[in-house]
Amino acid sequence: VMSRCTWFLWVVVPGVLACGASGNYRDWEASPPRALEPGGQLGPGDLIEVKVFRENDLSGPFQVAPDGTIDFPLIGTLQVAGSTAPEVASMIRQRLGDGYLRNPHVTVLVKEVQSRRIYVLGQVERPGTFKYEEGMTVVQAITLAGGFTKTARPNATVVTRVVEGRETRFVVPVEEISRGTARNLPLLPGDIVFVP
Repeated sequence: VMSRCTWFLWVVVPGVLACGASGNYRDWEASPPRALEPGGQLGPGDLIEVKVFRENDLSGPFQVAPDGTIDFPLIGTLQVAGSTAPEVASMIRQRLGDGYLRNPHVTVLVKEVQSRRIYVLGQVERPGTFKYEEGMTVVQAITLAGGFTKTARPNATVVTRVVEGRETRFVVPVEEISRGTARNLPLLPGDIVFVP
């Protein structure tokens, strides 16, 4: 039997929440997850700029399609989601070097990040999807969503996160964090914050 929280998330964000392990916030405090490094993996919607030295026809902006690919001149469709900008540059360099160009020099820059999102749902004033920023915390996310409603239970806030392919849920005492008696929780792209 699904809890009301799980049912709500299944309805609002279909496919995002599945049955997973429950984490303990105190365990997280003892061993916090590693923060996402800048220049991380690309995802759908991200805009990159590819520069091929002395090849203007092969240089320009490319947006990652919903299926995680870009269509690149000469070499066709490339799967880039899940790769970093340097990895994509290496991929393009290798493919162009296979019969098209001699020793191509390729650089890839990330111009716009659209794939990194967090979701804030439940008893907040403006539930929705928000752009992830490096170092974002659960308190910042709730502030972006307009703060708690009058019926919210701040200390029962749940953060759902995929860790190594497995969903983990943390109950985060946001009221205690606001009072300075508990540590703030850094978020990662894809996190779901639910306020019951």
